[in-house]
Amino acid sequence: MGTRLKEETEYRPKPLVPIGGIPIIWHIMKLYSFYGFNDFILCLGYKGRMIKEFFMDYDWDSFDFTINLRDKTRVIHYDHEIENWTITFADTGLNTMTAGRIRKVKKYINEDKFMVTYGDGVGDINIKELVKYHNQMGKIATITGLHPVSKYGIIKVSDGIVRQFKEKPVLNDIINGGFMVFNSEIFDYIKEDCMLVEKTLPELASIGELALYKHDGFWHCMDTYKDYITLNKMYDMGFTPWMVWKHQNTHSKVVKQ
Repeated sequence: MGTRLKEETEYRPKPLVPIGGIPIIWHIMKLYSFYGFNDFILCLGYKGRMIKEFFMDYDWDSFDFTINLRDKTRVIHYDHEIENWTITFADTGLNTMTAGRIRKVKKYINEDKFMVTYGDGVGDINIKELVKYHNQMGKIATITGLHPVSKYGIIKVSDGIVRQFKEKPVLNDIINGGFMVFNSEIFDYIKEDCMLVEKTLPELASIGELALYKHDGFWHCMDTYKDYITLNKMYDMGFTPWMVWKHQNTHSKVVKQ
């Protein structure tokens, strides 16, 4: 619902809040697609119909088209290749919690491993390396850990005297960046509707079945209106490190999964 982003989410679901005029969910899916992953399951809830409509109307909303008003035939004038995505739209309930949503789409997951992320964070995470690391660690789950940037400036003081100002430094603590890989065994630990980060992941950590993939690159969450402004300013300035598909020459060649 994005309650801390009410300026935008009062009228649309958080994943449809745009960066550069395109919903953030598209940016996230484009990252996975760049690394060869094109099958998606969207766990819909708040205003989920709008997400369905965005993708159902994707052709005529993204390209010029010609229509005959009498017989309703239309021709889409594609000026670039359209994404080869297969998307399952699953209604997982309005108030269902994060782990509960995963549990509800189990019937659509036919793989031993699958990936999970939230609909509000972008980064230049190397998805192929994340999966490789997960396989090497051999644990039930892997999360992407990163150092957040403080929202506040830091003051260094000694003997009551301010010695230094540090504007929004990178913190030493590690947070979950939201890009995760799970083995199918995780469903054994999701027996009820619950929060992933409050119950499921801590339970896995307690038995040594949770690995952490360290990411030192770019990551930014669209949590507040200020985040929305920041990401869109970055886009307008041409500084878009999460759009790795636009900077392919700086990344290793993608191997089709």
